[in-house]
Amino acid sequence: MGPRISVVVPAYNEELLLPRLLDTVEVARRRYEEAGASEAPETDGARGVEVIVADNGSTDRTAELAAERGATIVPVSKRAIAAARNGGARAAKGEVIAFVDADLQVHADAFIAIDRVMRRDTVVGGATSMTMERWSVGIRTTYHLSKWMVRAMGLEGGVVFLRRDDFELLGGYPEDKRYAEDVGFLFGLKRLGRERGQRFVVPPDVEAIASTRKFDEQGDWHMMTFPVRYGWRKLTGTADRLVDEYWYTSR
Repeated sequence: MGPRISVVVPAYNEELLLPRLLDTVEVARRRYEEAGASEAPETDGARGVEVIVADNGSTDRTAELAAERGATIVPVSKRAIAAARNGGARAAKGEVIAFVDADLQVHADAFIAIDRVMRRDTVVGGATSMTMERWSVGIRTTYHLSKWMVRAMGLEGGVVFLRRDDFELLGGYPEDKRYAEDVGFLFGLKRLGRERGQRFVVPPDVEAIASTRKFDEQGDWHMMTFPVRYGWRKLTGTADRLVDEYWYTSR
């Protein structure tokens, strides 16, 4: 019997934070698989978890460290987060695909919660909520503003999950977008759910922990000023360079 859940991790030069994520994934995997023996009959079936690291052209030890922890390595040459997610998903064998960024930490009960939710025909998919690994005035302000916007859209951004068949039906993440591809994908998933009368679900009590790496590098208020910087760079014709600097050439 194949795995129930495939965890896809897009990664570029993540040798520092990827091991931390994979450690938390391993804890959650063990909790999930051990829980299978005592679960109610309605959750019988495949309980395995496979981990796929989509290596997006790393030049450090990302692939080596992931392989040492038993992950399947899928090289993806196109330098785009969407392409990395799609490349990893194409190798997935699980009925459910869960996407998680390399700098997150997953909750120990995340896979238990995802499995329970995805056994319901009334659910199209969902995402866990997130908290931050450290706090400051700037981070807290950014977090609460972002949380308000995300909830207003009915979304979340921790561990994103859906059925593999629906991922294929949606055509994956939009590879023409170099950022905010996750928002577009989740809107597509919610739209699919509405057409079928299914819900997008945020499981309670399984928050992922988000890295503050960007805040550490660029300052605790940087996200508040980013729209202004982006607008200026659009005017000066250097917005693409800013996108590269912010999302693609760090690390």
